[in-house]
Amino acid sequence: MSEGLCGYNRVQSDIISKINKGYREFSKGQKLIADYILDNYEKAVFFTAAKLGEVVGVSESTVSRFAVLLGYEGFPQFHRALEEVVKNKLNTVQRMEVTNDRIKQGDLLKTVLQSDADNIRKTIDGIDQEAFDKAVEIILNARTIYIIGVRSSAPLASFLAFYLSVVFQQVKLVESYSMGELFEKIIHIDEKDVMIGISFPRYSLSTIRAVEFAEKRKADIITITDSYESPLTTYSKCNLIADNGLASVVDSLVAPMSVINALIVAVFLKKQDTVTETLAAMEDIWRQYQIYGSSDDFERMTKYEM
Repeated sequence: MSEGLCGYNRVQSDIISKINKGYREFSKGQKLIADYILDNYEKAVFFTAAKLGEVVGVSESTVSRFAVLLGYEGFPQFHRALEEVVKNKLNTVQRMEVTNDRIKQGDLLKTVLQSDADNIRKTIDGIDQEAFDKAVEIILNARTIYIIGVRSSAPLASFLAFYLSVVFQQVKLVESYSMGELFEKIIHIDEKDVMIGISFPRYSLSTIRAVEFAEKRKADIITITDSYESPLTTYSKCNLIADNGLASVVDSLVAPMSVINALIVAVFLKKQDTVTETLAAMEDIWRQYQIYGSSDDFERMTKYEM
């Protein structure tokens, strides 16, 4: 496993395994908490310590002591571990059920917008500035930039590749429909290159395999993912953690997109002269070949329609 450049010691923690392992030694009250979590973890994840205690029939302090007994510093860390279980274990049908239980139709718009705002806030509070700065440095010094993100992460990968291509000639968006095709596209990666892997629960096996392969070829690895518990971080030198909320039928990409946006802006500022020159050339091309309409064009279209 790569140690990482950001000083984070990745700790594997599966709260379900810990509960099962210690169950026989639990007190009566602790077993009530354990039973509820094992049977209803998708509901328990939305409870505070007080609410969990109320539902189970024990005190809030009993819930807090239970968290410490399992090896967590307190309920907040315990709750975070429970979030990881929910993110990784629920399938799409179960996500739909959770979403339906959580959100009332009348409050849907505000609830979703507030959830996205919360994801941004959590990302701001938890993002590692050292990792971000290192990621910018790695990208600037790479010979070739490989970017992979599939399924719901594909738009993020495409967005990042589009803008980095403004600055760098060697940007490769890794798109594939089979594992064999995937490796064919990254076969030449080596220590002079960087791979940026983007994946969120449920994590894409093809992205994990691509990152693993790139790490074996001694390429630099940057991940954009939701947690240090993500399997991508096993191979990564720099992990950009963006909160994508709890399980929902639709993955929230707001915070990850914001992190990617910041990464692009940081790279652009470091390569300001190149970016300015390229954008000026592109503006000439757009104008020459009428890629975008002008205000005069829109005015003529309006008159024609009338």
